[in-house]
Amino acid sequence: MTDRMRRVNESVRAVVADAIGTLKDPRIGIVTVTGVSVSPDLHDARVYVSVFGGEKKRRASLAALESARGVVQGHLASELRMKRTPQLTFEYDASVERGVHMTKLIDELAPEMPSDDGQHAGADDD
Repeated sequence: MTDRMRRVNESVRAVVADAIGTLKDPRIGIVTVTGVSVSPDLHDARVYVSVFGGEKKRRASLAALESARGVVQGHLASELRMKRTPQLTFEYDASVERGVHMTKLIDELAPEMPSDDGQHAGADDD
């Protein structure tokens, strides 16, 4: 990926995240835009989101985002000067969920580590 496309992706991510924050749809829960992948021809952009809550909340939030796609694209067109405004598609990003799951597994499998507070067993050398 070129530096230019990285900058485009980050700019689109920031504007879309800001636009989602202004939406008033009650179906939209706590949504975080984790990334954006804009096609090199600027025709399409996949917006990856993480949703706090269960499966039902995730589906409702994604449906609401799809409904508000035109509003978000309008915000994008007014904020960024681009040759063309990409067609947005919202996708759930399961990487955050997988990371939390992996952390839980590691915590369950890892032996209790002694706290490293500077005191060692048998270090009473006063």
